[in-house]
Amino acid sequence: MALSASTTLPHNVELVAAVFVNEDFQRHTSELVGGTLESFTVDGDVTGSFSTTSVRTLPTTRLPEIARKFVGDTLKVTQLETWEAPAADGSRQSKISLKIAGAPLDVTAVQRLVADGGSTRVELEGNVTSSVPLLGGKIADAAEPMVGKALNIQSQQAQAWLESH
Repeated sequence: MALSASTTLPHNVELVAAVFVNEDFQRHTSELVGGTLESFTVDGDVTGSFSTTSVRTLPTTRLPEIARKFVGDTLKVTQLETWEAPAADGSRQSKISLKIAGAPLDVTAVQRLVADGGSTRVELEGNVTSSVPLLGGKIADAAEPMVGKALNIQSQQAQAWLESH
């Protein structure tokens, strides 16, 4: 199942990228949806190529009842983002991989922070797949809207964060 979203923030790429790799911001977005940021690490210098790893515990209250029977009350989600060094115009790109403990889902996405004058266009494209034979497509289809919403929260909340900090 494909994920696709785009939004524009009235801030430059450097500011937007700095928010996305801020541990306090990551904690805020986790708590916003009723979850907990268990850990957040940055490996490398954020002015060049680097990676981040976030581990969150998230509630399953918004999942369909049938899914909650399999995964329980919470999910442990590990998100790895591999960031490329900035392009000549300051634009950035990161590859995102989500692993959900106990759930047969794989999520991969590419997030681009595109310099657009003094603004940043945040573009997200990815896929949700499941390794379960026969039912995998249905599982991925059911998970896609929730995964898409979760990934979009970061972009939506970045604007409010930048205005208040």
